[in-house]
Amino acid sequence: MSTESSEQVLDYPFRAPGPLEPAEEWAKLRAGCPVAHIRLPSGDRAVLLTRYADVRQLLADPRFSHQLAQEGAARIATNESGTVFENEAAASLVDGHQRWRRLLNKSLIAKRVSAMQPRIEAMTEQLIDDMTRQGSPADLLGAVGFPLPVWVICELLGMPGVDRDKLAYWSNTMLSVSHYTQAEIDAAQAEFARYFMAHIAAKRAEPGDDLLSELILAVDEGQHLTERELMMIGQGVLVAGHETTSNMIGKMMAMLLADRARWEQLVADPSLVRVAVEEVLRFDANAGFGLPRFLSEDVEVGGQTLPRGTTVICSMAAANRDDQAYERADAMDLRRSPNPHLTFGAGPHSCVGQALARTELQTVLSVLLRRLPTLELAVPAGSLARREGLLVGGLEGVPVRW
Repeated sequence: MSTESSEQVLDYPFRAPGPLEPAEEWAKLRAGCPVAHIRLPSGDRAVLLTRYADVRQLLADPRFSHQLAQEGAARIATNESGTVFENEAAASLVDGHQRWRRLLNKSLIAKRVSAMQPRIEAMTEQLIDDMTRQGSPADLLGAVGFPLPVWVICELLGMPGVDRDKLAYWSNTMLSVSHYTQAEIDAAQAEFARYFMAHIAAKRAEPGDDLLSELILAVDEGQHLTERELMMIGQGVLVAGHETTSNMIGKMMAMLLADRARWEQLVADPSLVRVAVEEVLRFDANAGFGLPRFLSEDVEVGGQTLPRGTTVICSMAAANRDDQAYERADAMDLRRSPNPHLTFGAGPHSCVGQALARTELQTVLSVLLRRLPTLELAVPAGSLARREGLLVGGLEGVPVRW
């Protein structure tokens, strides 16, 4: 890498030319500057990785985490308290409390996801019933994409369905980079803490058949989870399980309907749904910020030594478009297999909720293919608007007709 390119500092995140298109900087950086210096929304500096091998290396390295509450770590957000990565209490959930992760993996992945699939399908059917009753055209994101994941989380954690809108708002604020003010974020986090502490107390008094009750009763190494730990798990499940999946449902449908041949291929062969969802996850060019890593020691990446104290942003979306890792990486192939994409991370810190997200995406796609085979975008794909100011990428709406 030349001295000139190594000293250039790029403003991040980049702006993409269209709602479903990758930022032009990705390909340029992969080719000529895979370890790039960037300026974050906060004004702090970091390093950006865009190549598949480099991103996978750092994500899979158990020494490094996305704990940005440490001294010397770059701040991401424009607000004072920072994002979920910079908030020490929240970051502790996603970062390394292996005891919590073992419990979540055991409960969430091994047992609950497959058991919940019929309920997820029934919820999807209900939302599509409501959408079709209102008539065409409709906003598929508002009608199905946003409600479904928060319905699923309410069921998963044994929460009353009447609280869905509040939970959706709280999860939004916790993912803010520049979208909400500090006062709005502080108020939302305080409201969520009060709400969830009361919910934990109710579940302790009267456990139900839900994940939270199971965690309350679970014993690991002779210790019960504390109220604080349970609240952090609840917050992590809400943030990771709602906003990311809601946005992915919208983006999935936009990508598949943007090219009519893709949708027709799935209508003709619904058995492709599972493989198609993996390709949608890989191909997503509007995935959001990426995952940060704070280097607690020197590490060699991409032929360079990055010193301890460096904050590194791993762009999984850019890595998923690396033609060194994928044949025809910039083409969407709904039969692509194998497909070892990095959308859910890699290694010990990979997303514990990925089985739930996959189940929701596969279920939504299957039901829509069966119920609305004539579905199409009601506006040109290029006129869809990206959501801005949040850690996760998404669209403002997905207008459809049938």
